[in-house]
Amino acid sequence: MHPPLTLHRHPMCAEIIEEFQKCHLDHPIGKFFGDCTELKIKLDRCFRQEKAVKRKANFQQSKKLKERLESLRKETAEAEAKF
Repeated sequence: MHPPLTLHRHPMCAEIIEEFQKCHLDHPIGKFFGDCTELKIKLDRCFRQEKAVKRKANFQQSKKLKERLESLRKETAEAEAKF
């Protein structure tokens, strides 16, 4: 099972998605018997790579946010300590 095959949500895999959809149109019955399996495997690999890239970017972004929050907490703690 794969996520919805929308090109705008998966720009890294757009070419493979188009090939896969074309294969399904060209082989309406053959798709049930493995005619598009190789493309499906490529698509799954591409989705995994895309997810890894997104996961890494999200982790970096969350790391920056945590650092920013920590510095804000220190600043507020220091300001409260002065009073």
